Amino acid sequence: MMDGTGAAETPSSDEADAIAAAWARERPGTPVASIGVITRIWRLAKLLEDDRRETMLRLGMDVGTRDLLSTLRRAGPPYRLPPSELARRSLVSAGAVSQRVARCERAGLVRRLRSPEDGRGVLVELTAAGHAEVERTVDDLLRHEEELLSALSTEQRAQLSDLLRILLSDLTARAHHTASPPLP
Repeated sequence: MMDGTGAAETPSSDEADAIAAAWARERPGTPVASIGVITRIWRLAKLLEDDRRETMLRLGMDVGTRDLLSTLRRAGPPYRLPPSELARRSLVSAGAVSQRVARCERAGLVRRLRSPEDGRGVLVELTAAGHAEVERTVDDLLRHEEELLSALSTEQRAQLSDLLRILLSDLTARAHHTASPPLP
């Protein structure tokens, strides 16, 4: 929603506020401060996931294919990585990478090569057709995602990015190094 100057209006409250207020009313003393952040992140994640899927469909590519091809493209020449590194960089399981590679290999977008270092390992390499697909879609996708952030100033985007990096780093460390406390 835009105000008269073209800037986005900030709503005075939203569903996350209503959820927190309802819990505070129904269970006085229950800690509700996290709801404003966590609920909004969950809702944003869902909206962004749906939007990414729709945008990639419009561009003629599924999200998994785009992720695999883009990961290889960002690796730089010769645009190849072992499957384990693809899984690490894509934040998906080895099984998901295997399925994506098989699908893209059938489409001629990637090829599997024996590792020149030991002859046993496998590398996944972007083909010319795969490279062309990334080049065809990356600018449209990123321009669209810039538009999704248009309600925020450059300074606000940088601040939000910094805060999300802190939170992501902390939660990632907790997930990998400590067990979550049991839920009540």
